[in-house]
Amino acid sequence: MQSAISKATFAPLGSPLDLDPVNATPPSAAATQATFAIGDERTASRIVDAIAESYPGPDLAIAAFEAPGGRWDVTMHFSEPPDHDLIHALVTETAGEAAAKSIVFGTVETKDWVKASLADLVPVSAGRYVVHGSHDRDRVPPNKIGIEIEAALAFGTGHHGTTRGCLLLLDRVLKQRTPRRVLDLGTGTGVLAIAAAKTLRRRVLASDIDVRSVVVARENAIFNGAGDLVETIHATGFHAPQFAARGPFGLVLANILANPLRRLAPALAAHLAPAGFVILSGLLPHQADSVVAAYCGAGLKLVRRIEIDGWSSLLMQKR
Repeated sequence: MQSAISKATFAPLGSPLDLDPVNATPPSAAATQATFAIGDERTASRIVDAIAESYPGPDLAIAAFEAPGGRWDVTMHFSEPPDHDLIHALVTETAGEAAAKSIVFGTVETKDWVKASLADLVPVSAGRYVVHGSHDRDRVPPNKIGIEIEAALAFGTGHHGTTRGCLLLLDRVLKQRTPRRVLDLGTGTGVLAIAAAKTLRRRVLASDIDVRSVVVARENAIFNGAGDLVETIHATGFHAPQFAARGPFGLVLANILANPLRRLAPALAAHLAPAGFVILSGLLPHQADSVVAAYCGAGLKLVRRIEIDGWSSLLMQKR
């Protein structure tokens, strides 16, 4: 089966499923396509991550597919014409000037490009969890916990190393402990909150700084049968009354980025119950040590560190 990497910003291009009517972009008759090739999977993965998370323009779907001879073809689709100079700059920064110069822009028929790019993506297994799209609903083993997420809705399909790392560490913790209070900080699609809620059958608080992600996580929780267990809120950091009301937490999941994780260390530790666990991800390997240091300084200790697809995930515990 052909290997593939796929990501998207919030809305699928040309799809009727629009969870944010205020900021919705009406589908146009055509979409802009940009294509170029790169030499290896790891670079292709980094490009997909960097562009999907850095592009500030209208709706974007980006995918990288393995081609014969080891080459990876990267394809981007935009609901509105993009800033060519910005796309060139982003590709130059992540893949080099030669790749940026090879970008070819064109116009294609509007369709749900995210759904199309997912056609060859297989379900992702991480411990007892299987994250899958609707096209693989029937492939989830009966002894696994299935979580159905469409990449068209937001980041976090399970194919990314950070999500897989968090799920593996979550599985490890929940085999040893049964935390009464769980927080998913920066929930995105809600994958981690849904996984914890379905395993524990207890309420999980899920927050995000992005209003659209909060809506997406809520819809995903309902669709996965965890709507009564996952409470989604819009909040920056710990600045919401629900954190104090629902804490202290026996387990916090935070799949964000290195800089905000370092800044949040004191506040997160303050909301963590004695001997509570925190799972941190969204880290490049060279960033992990500084994040560990920040949390050790806040009274935690490192329990386990894993690396998947060039990303680090940490399990830490409050002393």
